Amino acid sequence: MFMRASSIAIVFLVLTSGIIAGIVLTGSLRTASTSEANSSTELPSNTSVQQDIISQQPREPKVSEQPVNLLADLPNFSDIAERTVKAVTTISSRQVIRQRSPFDNDPFFRYFFGDSPGMSGYREQSSLGSGVIVASNGYILTNAHVVGRNSRGVTVTLADERDYEAVVVGRDESTDIALLKIEATELPTVPWGDSSTLRIAQWVLAIGNPFQLNQTVTLGIVSAVGRDNLGVARYEDFIQTDAAINPGNSGGALINASGELVGINTAIYSDSGGYQGVGFAVPSNLARRIMEELSDYGEVRRGSLGWVDVRPLTPQLAREVDAPDTRGVVVWQIHGQSAAAISGVEPGDVIRSIDGQSVDDVAAFSRLISDAEVDSTVTLGLLRYGRPIELRIIVERARPQPR
Repeated sequence: MFMRASSIAIVFLVLTSGIIAGIVLTGSLRTASTSEANSSTELPSNTSVQQDIISQQPREPKVSEQPVNLLADLPNFSDIAERTVKAVTTISSRQVIRQRSPFDNDPFFRYFFGDSPGMSGYREQSSLGSGVIVASNGYILTNAHVVGRNSRGVTVTLADERDYEAVVVGRDESTDIALLKIEATELPTVPWGDSSTLRIAQWVLAIGNPFQLNQTVTLGIVSAVGRDNLGVARYEDFIQTDAAINPGNSGGALINASGELVGINTAIYSDSGGYQGVGFAVPSNLARRIMEELSDYGEVRRGSLGWVDVRPLTPQLAREVDAPDTRGVVVWQIHGQSAAAISGVEPGDVIRSIDGQSVDDVAAFSRLISDAEVDSTVTLGLLRYGRPIELRIIVERARPQPR
């Protein structure tokens, strides 16, 4: 099951990191043909034949006398960690949680006991997570679930153990990103990296505060990019990493080999509640855009084409709409007054691209439309009865999600 990395669980973990070292063998190599040449079989006395046979014998490879250092090209992770760890904070949030009694709607219980005080009500719950300082004047990124919906206070603890009360500038549950502000200046920051350049198997560091162990650094690689349909957030485009992420790491930094912020650690996949080698981070490019929206408007303004129901393009549907393959999404239903309908989109159309970017599935369609600027014009690449057409549509503002 998927677990948010801010939940607290007591799990004893034994982590063994293995480094594979290369060993150069300097002994001679022998092949089967070499052994046969040394057998008792006599060669013809013809010298030219002997020379021909000898020339065909495999030669022993030349082995370099210089030792090979397989770790020579690795970045200096100690220097990277030292530069970036000071910009990772601890986030403590006090949230108000409504507590319901299982007997609230039981008429038998209410008849005998009435409205018993204390059975239902509200209670305060604390959560711990991490945050990343992204501006020297006190702006901090973290996860929305770390802050919570009904927060009564958020405390930020810096790496030098100074505490600040933070203001929640805004939070976006659809991407699980929140922006905080503390009254401080000249704070250490992590430079932004371009998450779109990440490649599978590149090195990354995860920095956070698992189990209240502040400024913990773990090392791993990028396992995958563009992960979606995980059920973690509404809009998903996660970086997957095997760097150890545990409860308390939520909102922490994912750092590339250049010491740049490429992700905000968000969730783990775990059957035990602890690290199992599968963690997820919101890409920095998405987190940065959400941060700018929250800073400017206090909320995220997303694009929409109006009420349009799209479905995956299955092989059966592809045959019915004369599509050559299953790439794209099929318009299932559409509201007559939506921006898409007004621009000419019809049920049965197959949307294969948006502004030249490929639409491979429903998640890609939702992501590209939501990322489009409100009131801008986008071009849809469609297939209608197998014939390619293009339609230009003005992007509407999507209805704000509950905060």
